[in-house]
Amino acid sequence: MTAAARLVVAGTASGVGKTTVATGLMAALAARGLRVAGFKVGPDFIDPSYHAVATGRPGRNLDAFLSGEQLIAPLFARGVRGADVAVVEGVMGLFDGAIGRGEFASTAHVAKLLDAPVVLVVDAAGMGRSVAATVSGYAAFDPDVRLAGVIANRVGSDRHAALLAESLAGVGVPLLGVVRRDGAVVTPSRHLGLVPVAERTAAARRTVAELGARVASGVDLDALLSLARTAPPLRAPAWEPPTRGGPPVARVAVAGGSAFSFVYPETLELLAAAGADLQTFDPTTDPSLPDGADALYLGGGFPEVHADALSANAPLRATVAAFVAAGRPLVAECGGLLYLCRSLDGRPMCGVVDADATTGGALTLGYRDATAAGDSPLWRAGATVRGHEFHVSAVTPRAGATPAWTFAPGGAEGFATAALHASYLHTHWAATPQVAGNLVAAARQAVPA
Repeated sequence: MTAAARLVVAGTASGVGKTTVATGLMAALAARGLRVAGFKVGPDFIDPSYHAVATGRPGRNLDAFLSGEQLIAPLFARGVRGADVAVVEGVMGLFDGAIGRGEFASTAHVAKLLDAPVVLVVDAAGMGRSVAATVSGYAAFDPDVRLAGVIANRVGSDRHAALLAESLAGVGVPLLGVVRRDGAVVTPSRHLGLVPVAERTAAARRTVAELGARVASGVDLDALLSLARTAPPLRAPAWEPPTRGGPPVARVAVAGGSAFSFVYPETLELLAAAGADLQTFDPTTDPSLPDGADALYLGGGFPEVHADALSANAPLRATVAAFVAAGRPLVAECGGLLYLCRSLDGRPMCGVVDADATTGGALTLGYRDATAAGDSPLWRAGATVRGHEFHVSAVTPRAGATPAWTFAPGGAEGFATAALHASYLHTHWAATPQVAGNLVAAARQAVPA
C-alpha cells in the first residue's frame, strides 16, 4: 500500500500545453526541495525524458493497453518510492483512449485506476467566459473522474486571468493558476513530438528550469499540493522484476546516445534482475561494442536524424553485422530496426536485415495486438503481445523472410530468426517479464565454450 500524494495533469485535447504545465509543475515542486516522481500516460518516450530532467528520477509510463490495467497501480507504486508527490501527465484529451475501446487506456481511465484527482489544462487563448462551458462539460462527462481544478495556459493578461477565474467559480471548479503566453520559451518539435532530451541535453535543462519558474510564478503550488494529498492510500503492491539472484551471468550491450534514447526503465530493470550486466554504448561515436558483449539491445529513437554519423561509423556497423552472423542474440525496436537495414535513406547501415529503410512517408500510429510469427531470442512462435507503433519510415522485407509479428487481419512486419528479433513494435516488458530472462538465456547459450 502506498499513501503517495498524487495528481493527474490532463488536457482538453492534444496541444493545449499538458507537457508544459506538467513538466513545469514537476520542476517547480522539485525546486521547493520536494522529491517528485513523474509519470506519463500512454506509450510516449519523449515527454518522460523531460520529466526526468525536472525530477532527477526516471520518467515512467502508465499505459493500460501495453501493460494491462492490473499493472497500472503496481508500476506507479514502484516509481513513486521515496517521493513526496507524484505528477502524472495525461495523453491527448482527458477521455481519449485506445481507438475503438472506449475509455480504455485514456487519461481518465488511469486517473480512476490511481484514484487520483485531475487538474485540467485548458488553452485559454481566445477564450473568456466559454471556459466555464468547456470545463463544466468535462466535469459532468464522467462522475467517477474527480476533476478538481483548472490551469489555464496561454493567458494574455491579469484581466484575462480574472475573467477566467470568475467564470469558473460559477461551475464550482477552481482556477488553480495560469501560464502566460511567452514566445521566448520554445521546446523544438518535429513530426513525432518534442525533440528528445538526448539530442539537446543542455538546452533541455534550461527549458525545464524556465518552465518551472513560469509555473511557480502563476500557479498556486500550495493548493496543488493540498489537492494531491487528498488522494487516498493506494492499495497495490509495488511491481518488482523477477530476480534470479547472484552475480550477472551475461553482458548485454544497450545502445544509447542521441540516436537511441527510447527505452522503458522497466526493460533495463528486468534485464538486470534476470542476470544481465548492462553496458551502454553510442552507435554514433563508439567504434566497437562493449568488451565481452553477449547480447545486443537496440531501442528506439531517431536514427534517421543521425544517419550520417551512424553511417560514417563503419567499424561499428561491421561489428554489429559480425555479431549477428556469429549467432549472438540481438533485439531491435523501431529505430533499432532502421539501423539494421542495408541502408537508411540511401546511407549504408549494418546490413543485418535484407531490406532498405526510407523515411518521410505517411505516419503509422496505433496500438497493436500482435502474434509472434517465428522463434526469436525473446519469443516463441505463437506468443501474443500488445504493442505500439509510431513512425514515419518504411521497411519492406524480402520475400520469404520470417516476420517478427503478424497482425489481424493479415498484416505482418519485422524480422525474426533464432538470433534476431527486429521490429517496429514497442512492447512494455513488465507485461511479459519472462522475455528478459529469455534474452539472458540466449546470451549465455551463445557464449563460446
